[in-house]
Amino acid sequence: MADAPTEAPERNRRRRLFWPGGLSARLLVLTVVFAALGGAVAIPPAMAAYEKQWLLDRVRAAELASLAADVAPDRVVSEQLKSQLLAGAGVEIVAVSNDGVRRLVFANSRPSKPPYLVDLRPRAAGLGLFAPFQTLMGSGERMRVVAEPRFRPADFIEFVATDTELKRALAAYLWRLVAIVAGVSALAGLIVYLALNLFLVRPMQRITFAMERFRADPDDPAAKIQLSGRRDEIGRAETELDLMQADLRTALNSRARLAALGEAVAKINHDLKNMLTSAQLASERLAASKDPTVSQALPRLERALDRAVKLAADVLVYGKTQEAAPEPQVVTLAEALKEAAAEARIPAPGVKLVSKVAAADQVTADPDQLHRILVNLLRNARQAIEHQSERQSPSPPPGRIEVSLETVGGSSLIRVSDDGPGVPERIRERLFQPFAGSGRPDSTGLGLAIARELAQGHGGDLTLSVTGDQGTVFELRLPDAPKSRPRRKAAD
Repeated sequence: MADAPTEAPERNRRRRLFWPGGLSARLLVLTVVFAALGGAVAIPPAMAAYEKQWLLDRVRAAELASLAADVAPDRVVSEQLKSQLLAGAGVEIVAVSNDGVRRLVFANSRPSKPPYLVDLRPRAAGLGLFAPFQTLMGSGERMRVVAEPRFRPADFIEFVATDTELKRALAAYLWRLVAIVAGVSALAGLIVYLALNLFLVRPMQRITFAMERFRADPDDPAAKIQLSGRRDEIGRAETELDLMQADLRTALNSRARLAALGEAVAKINHDLKNMLTSAQLASERLAASKDPTVSQALPRLERALDRAVKLAADVLVYGKTQEAAPEPQVVTLAEALKEAAAEARIPAPGVKLVSKVAAADQVTADPDQLHRILVNLLRNARQAIEHQSERQSPSPPPGRIEVSLETVGGSSLIRVSDDGPGVPERIRERLFQPFAGSGRPDSTGLGLAIARELAQGHGGDLTLSVTGDQGTVFELRLPDAPKSRPRRKAAD
C-alpha cells in the first residue's frame, strides 16, 4: 500500500510519453494519424491496379512474340530466336487458343507442378485487392496468366512465368507508395494542424489563459477576455465568459461591501442593544402614565422595540451568514399589514393604502419575517410615489398602494401594487441584488434583496410581476396556505 502513491505518478508519466498532454500536440498527432490512415486505405487498390497493368504488359509482349511464328518462313522459328523472344517478353511458355483449340507457340521447358491461374479477361473475377500482397508473401512460384489478345484473332492468349520479377516490382512500388503516403500525410496533417490551431486552439488558449488569470486575480485588467467578434461557438464562449466575469466581479464587490457592512454592524451592535434596552426601560415607565393617547400608542411602541431588540441581538452579516430559519405559523394578514403600514408611514401625505384583504384572511409565515417583507415592499412603494410627486406639479393627484391576497395552487399570493413611475429598466435585471437594485442615491439596495431571501427561506419567492409607467406590482408567494378561509370582503 505504501508504494501506491509513487506508482500512480509513474503510470501517469509513462502515459504522457505515449500521449501528449497539450491540445495542440494531440491535434497534430491525430491529424497525421488520420491522414496516414486515409492514405493507407488507397494502397491496396493502387497495388492491385499496378499488378494488373504489369501482367497485361507481359501479355502484350508475349502476344507480339507469338506473331513471330506466324511470319517466319514455314512457320519455323529457330531455338536461338525463340529463346530471345521468350527472354524479351519475360515468360517461359506462350500459348494461343483459337476456336476452342489451344496451341502452344513457344516453350522453354515444362513446369514441374501446375502454376496458379491469373485470369485477366473482363468477364473473369479478376484480381482482388489483396492479390498483390499474396504475391509478395509467396515463395516464387510459377503463374499462368490468361488474357484477351489485342494484335491477333484468338479466344485468349496465355503465358507461364515465375512471379519473382513481379514480386520485386510490387515491393518497389509498395515502398514508393508508402513514401508518398507518408509525405502527403505529414503535409496534410501539418496544414490541417496549422488551420485548426489558428481557428480553434489559439482562441481556446486565450479563453483558458483568461480563466486562469481571472481565478488568480479577478481584479487584474489582463484577466478580462478580449472579444474577437466571431459568430461561431468560440465567439459565444468568449461572450459568455465576459458576461460571467462581469457578474462575478459584481458579486465579489457586493460581498466585499457586505463584509465591510458586517464589520460596521458588529461594531455598533453592542451599543445599539444598550440604546434599545434604555428605550425599553423608558417604555416601561410610560406604561405607568394615565394619558389615554400614550396608553393607545404604547403597545405599538413596545412591539417595535421588541422587534428591534430581537433583530439587534440576532443581527447577522448579510451574505456571510444566513438569516435565522423561519418559524411559520398562521398569521392574520390584515393585522400584519396594518402594523407594517404603520412602520412604513402609510398612509402619508399624497399616498393612500387600499387593502383588499379581508379581516379574516390568513397566511402561513414567520410573523417577524413577514413583517420585514411587507415593510420593505410598502416603504419602497411609498418612496416611489413620493419621488414621482416631487418631479410633478405642486399638487399632484394622491398615489395609491394596493394590497390583495389570493390562493393559487395551494400557495398564498400577496400582490403589492402602486401607481408610481415603475422600476427603471437599467436596474431591472439586478433588482434583487444587494447594493445594485436601487435607483435612488440615498438607498443601499438591500431591502428587496433581504425581502426575497426571507421569502425564499419560507419556500416561496418574491418577484417583480409588472412594471412600467402605470405602476409596479410585486408578488409575494408563500407556501402552505391555510385550508379554510372565510369569504373575503374588500376594505379600504
